[in-house]
Amino acid sequence: MVIGYIRISTTDQNTARQEVLMKELGVEQIFIDRMSGKNTERPELKRMMSFVREGDTVIVESISRFARNTRDLLSLVEELVAKRVEFISEKEAIDTATPTGKFMLTVFGAVAELEREYTLQRQKEGIAIAKENGIYKGRKPIERDNFASVVSLWKQEKITAVEAMRRLDMKPSTFYRKVKYIGYTNT
Repeated sequence: MVIGYIRISTTDQNTARQEVLMKELGVEQIFIDRMSGKNTERPELKRMMSFVREGDTVIVESISRFARNTRDLLSLVEELVAKRVEFISEKEAIDTATPTGKFMLTVFGAVAELEREYTLQRQKEGIAIAKENGIYKGRKPIERDNFASVVSLWKQEKITAVEAMRRLDMKPSTFYRKVKYIGYTNT
């Protein structure tokens, strides 16, 4: 079976271009993730990796749509190879069924990772300049009107930390960071 994997980074982006390519390549099953490719914790990628079987071919538009760093790329391809699944990256003309394709995969993976690092570096430099000019203020802090009262209940052991987080709609890291910052403790 010919299987396609599509990834876009944001909901503002469109999958149409990649979907047209997959149709042209005769892809029978498509998996689409709408999230960053910074790691392999992507639901549709995981579904696809579980779905593939010996003799299948996985096609991606480009390496950058599949993995953002060489380690993840090589790990994913190694997993596919172990299942006897072929991997093709259309943009880079990489086909793991050939020795040259395997070599080029490693080279292009390293280049994709370097490109990503350069992008992050430019982003950090841009933010630093914006901060110097007073333009960039960063992410607004999460404020909850009932924070003090909920933390007070937690501190008095009338509710659990889990219940406090639920009432405040906060993740554990945010909750404990804010509690620590304000100076509350539950000891």
